[in-house]
Amino acid sequence: MGDLWVAAVLGIVEGLTEFLPVSSTGHLIVVGDLLKFSGQKAACFDIFIQLGAILAVVVLYRDRFIGLIPRLNGLGVGDGQFAGLRGLLLLGLTTLPALVAGVLLHKLIKEHLFGPITVAWALGLGGVAIILAERFRPKPRVMSLDGLGYGSALLIGIFQCIAMWPGISRSASTIIGGLFSGLDRRTAAEYSFLAAVPVMAAATVYDLSKAWRFLEVSDLGFFAVGFVVSFVAAVAAVKTFIELVQRWSLVPYAIYRIAIAPLIYLYFMR
Repeated sequence: MGDLWVAAVLGIVEGLTEFLPVSSTGHLIVVGDLLKFSGQKAACFDIFIQLGAILAVVVLYRDRFIGLIPRLNGLGVGDGQFAGLRGLLLLGLTTLPALVAGVLLHKLIKEHLFGPITVAWALGLGGVAIILAERFRPKPRVMSLDGLGYGSALLIGIFQCIAMWPGISRSASTIIGGLFSGLDRRTAAEYSFLAAVPVMAAATVYDLSKAWRFLEVSDLGFFAVGFVVSFVAAVAAVKTFIELVQRWSLVPYAIYRIAIAPLIYLYFMR
């Protein structure tokens, strides 16, 4: 499949960008093309290293995920906390729209939107959307995950469907949905991380079930390096992003997206 340094580079790209509002899929498509890393195995590798990023969130927010396990004397659906059955229902409402859209549109998206040019457009448009969200979002009224309501969870799930266009960014779309739902930036970012786990896990398992037959035993080392590097990079990215998002707005990420979009477009048009 290539040298292990290629796996490490792609693992870094995946881990650093998966949970930032800059689009991991878009960056992997572009970096993979620059490294001449393509084909069925490459596509499978890009899917697999997402598991490393998912695991990073599970580890960092393990107390939250453990709290979702229903107990006989645990929290019910109306206790006003992100835990137990209520927490599961909130995540379910956020996940359902993306699952339905994925089943209906998966083939069309793979055929028509997975390319450097469409990614360039998505990066630019997504950057503009972030700036507009920061400008017109309502005043925050939800300052913690325990204040999240069912309506907000559903609205964030609807926004998440937009991220099926590679380059838009699942993180960006869900954070924007959270901001328009009245969540402050930190809460919107944290819920974006948690909501990523079920939908990303489902999409990853689905894609891997179809692509696994292209792999060989000799590919295991390459995949292992990408997985581990992705996990470590994602841990660092999530912890750093939470610190930064409490101090500054999301506009710097928007400017970055808008700046690189024309460069990517011109490079691949050439």
